[in-house]
Amino acid sequence: MDMQISRQQAAGGASGYLTIDLGAVQDNYLALCAMAPEALTAAVVKADAYGLGADTVSGVLYDAGCRNFFTAHIDEALSLRLRIPSDARIFVLNGLQPGNEVSCVEMDVIPVLNSLEQVTQWSKLAEKQGVTLPAALQIDTGMSRLGLSADELAFLLSNPKLLEKIEIQFVMSHLACADEPEHQANVAQLAVLHEASASFPHAPICFSNSGGIFLGAGYHHQIMRPGIALYGGAPSTTRPNPMKPVVKLDIAVIQTRTVSAGSLVGYGGSYRVETQKRLATIAAGYADGLPRSLSNSGAVWFNGVRLPIIGRVSMDSIIVDISALPEGTLTQGSLVQMIGPDQTLEDIAEAAGTIAYEILTGLGRRYRRHYIQPRSSAASASTTTKDK
Repeated sequence: MDMQISRQQAAGGASGYLTIDLGAVQDNYLALCAMAPEALTAAVVKADAYGLGADTVSGVLYDAGCRNFFTAHIDEALSLRLRIPSDARIFVLNGLQPGNEVSCVEMDVIPVLNSLEQVTQWSKLAEKQGVTLPAALQIDTGMSRLGLSADELAFLLSNPKLLEKIEIQFVMSHLACADEPEHQANVAQLAVLHEASASFPHAPICFSNSGGIFLGAGYHHQIMRPGIALYGGAPSTTRPNPMKPVVKLDIAVIQTRTVSAGSLVGYGGSYRVETQKRLATIAAGYADGLPRSLSNSGAVWFNGVRLPIIGRVSMDSIIVDISALPEGTLTQGSLVQMIGPDQTLEDIAEAAGTIAYEILTGLGRRYRRHYIQPRSSAASASTTTKDK
């Protein structure tokens, strides 16, 4: 779908425009579903759907058939529960904190139990209320982040009373190196998961994140939970990105100038102009999710021409060298491309020395957001504009 900002939209005077193609989100979801038609495909919508708007994104994923959603924190889950139909299951990846278990029950939110403390907390509430409560059970298979260790799992299995009032929806774990298909840790974690899950023979398994889905059928199991791939990010660091792009970011020019040889640019004078140059200051910086590490290394684009970032990235602005463009091409209000056909999330991440996840989730709330509706939607004839 065309993701160009129209002249009418650009005339709104915003400093930046973040275009989010909801149709591409749906297409990415359906493409992942097709890779494992026998499995359920959930959606990870934590961190406000990776910064793109959990309420809006979850709605179009629900319309595409998704009925299982993962958040990181309970507040995310409680907010989402108010906005999607009750037949959707919402899981909290970080599980329980002391005192929030009652809210999970009241709002029909399902915790992922990551520790003996969380299992005990959930079990005591179930016993107190005289009901059986649903939960997912996470096993640490080698990432050392969340989940029961081998010793904790052994203790749990030797104390079956702790699970008497808990209905295990699925057993899960998390791949640490799924974006590196040849990494030996993937096979090792799979083996540990199979051994641990054998103690719960009737529980489905949820293992594959975005990268895991592309490791093959042996990793799919009964439930997959993609995240970054839904939003157009590459699921692998070594293979071409098969996902449709979801976001495009255009940033407005504030001012242009010509500087003479010897001029210093930006904070600290970290860039010295060797010959006369024409510069443009654009209206976004590290407060808008553009890392300071892009200083003197990243770029923006205009009509296929790369415009390097020079000097340090400021909180609200970046300076770029526009000498490669004909004089007068860019003026106040002109839009340059930060994310789009000429520069992917992965390109920016590489220039900044980080990962696409950090770029995507860090995009600030100051951009004017344009949601492009799916073609199947009744609203597909127009683009919904939402200021945030």
